[in-house]
Amino acid sequence: MALAGPVFFDTSILLAGLVEMGDASLPAGRILDDIARGAVPQPLTAWHCCLEFYSVATRLPAGLRLEPELARRLIDEEILVRFQVYDLPRDSRSQFFADAASDRVTGGRIYDAHIAEIARLAGARVVVTDNQRHFAPLLRHGIQLRSGAEYVEEGGR
Repeated sequence: MALAGPVFFDTSILLAGLVEMGDASLPAGRILDDIARGAVPQPLTAWHCCLEFYSVATRLPAGLRLEPELARRLIDEEILVRFQVYDLPRDSRSQFFADAASDRVTGGRIYDAHIAEIARLAGARVVVTDNQRHFAPLLRHGIQLRSGAEYVEEGGR
């Protein structure tokens, strides 16, 4: 059964799909291949995910680490041209922090909360991430969460 779209892809999927990390990259690689073929209509991601991709990809351990120019090229050629890339609208920023404080979001969890809110405001019906626990608050908005492997297994492509 195909999952109802639109589908938002988190940094964990972008990174594993674009940087070869062995078996852990297989589902994400398949997803990114499907996106490249146009089999996933209008995939969504966040500008923040592009920043995280660059940050993580350029500081991975030796052997996996990308040179800054390659990371930039992958963002340009694989993400920016194939995904609808969203950011938090200016008029949503204050409410975002009010909700984060109300939900007692602390420390680095604010970054995933930020990405989750962008996914929600972009109209995502499904968020594909290998950090599902960090995106659990989206469930209260009726947004489904799937790991890369679950998404591939369920035929979400």
